[in-house]
Amino acid sequence: MNYADAVAYLDAHIGRGVDPGLERIRGLLDLIGNPQDVYPIIHVAGTNGKTSVTRMATFLCVAHGLSTGTFISPHLERVEERFAVNGLHPDEPAFVQAVQDVKAFADIFEKREVLTYFELTAALALSWFADQAVDVAVVEVGLGGRLDATNAVHGQVAVLTSVGVEHTEFLGDTLEQIAEEKLAIAEEGATLVTGPVPQNIERLARRTAARLGINAHVYGSDFAIEAASPALGGWNVDIQGIHGLYEDIYLPVHGRFQTVNLAVALAATEALIGRELDHEAVVDGVSAFSAPGRMEPVTAKPLVMIDAAHNAPGFEVLAQALAEEFANTKWVLVIGAMEDKDVVSMIGSIRNRVSRIVTTAVDASRALSAEALAALILPHVDVEVGAIDDPARAVEVARTLAGEEGSVLVAGSIYLGGTIRAHLGGRGEVHRRER
Repeated sequence: MNYADAVAYLDAHIGRGVDPGLERIRGLLDLIGNPQDVYPIIHVAGTNGKTSVTRMATFLCVAHGLSTGTFISPHLERVEERFAVNGLHPDEPAFVQAVQDVKAFADIFEKREVLTYFELTAALALSWFADQAVDVAVVEVGLGGRLDATNAVHGQVAVLTSVGVEHTEFLGDTLEQIAEEKLAIAEEGATLVTGPVPQNIERLARRTAARLGINAHVYGSDFAIEAASPALGGWNVDIQGIHGLYEDIYLPVHGRFQTVNLAVALAATEALIGRELDHEAVVDGVSAFSAPGRMEPVTAKPLVMIDAAHNAPGFEVLAQALAEEFANTKWVLVIGAMEDKDVVSMIGSIRNRVSRIVTTAVDASRALSAEALAALILPHVDVEVGAIDDPARAVEVARTLAGEEGSVLVAGSIYLGGTIRAHLGGRGEVHRRER
């Protein structure tokens, strides 16, 4: 098997759909020897902020001398982005070997039942981490929590970053139902850490912890941001953690919301280690953090910024961040979205910050066409809206419209952000993607 073969093997599992349940992943992991049980895990669920919190907790663990595995989803450009040890993705030979190792067991399992793409990539990550003898892993939930494939792990720390209405066909119609599904990653013997959530969800989280007989640490009550101020290319922040106060931390990314993600990641790391963290290690770990596809400037003249906002709460947070850090900037917006998203609410948050809109089509089976998306948006804005199906051409048209001194914002889908990021970086086609 070579690298192309390994990618093709995983790709062959795309299109089998989202099929929540734990029987398949548990069966496969049993065959492999339950690699997920040989290292402690921080397990991260939530509507928004999961990837940033997962990556931040990784850098904090590494800075404290812990070899750390990381699993995120989906990827922006290449499938290997889903897996990392100490922040480094596997090189092609290591990736091929990891795929081969899991394929040997998956081939046996699939004689009786097929696996989804997400199940296979999750098993690959958990197996590779064991092979790399990591001290800890930080694992991001794909969808929900209770029936997500990652819930085959036993997290020593369960994290709920945020709760919003999403994936109602799987998770329920109310915030409480959705939160219950996400909180189901918590189990006896763990510690629960939550980000900023509404009071009714905080009460639910504390009830869940009480029922399980575990500690719950909630943002705003048990840990919090003490101060945050904009700095060049990022933020200076003071955080009151669970076990200590961490002052004068420089976070080198845009968006005040990232300071909250950092507080959640820091609390989760404290909960794992069980003590106050080393201040110098926190400074070093946070300074190494980056957030690909999250308010990420990728070109200048014109400025092109890519953000992974893909739902109404994400757009609301993005709009607040733009108002704070780019108050006088009007953006040419390039947007693509999935058909299950509340596009009207998404665009409503940002409509006053854009001068033109170019809709485009995300490379996914459940994506809206550029024309359909434009038709949804047009009645709710007072600016010109154009539709261009090809994302690469859409962003080039947007750059022309903005001019050298203007600004282009790409948002609406993680998949769209990855596609345009690869195009502007001259990296060509991205790997196929599915949660």
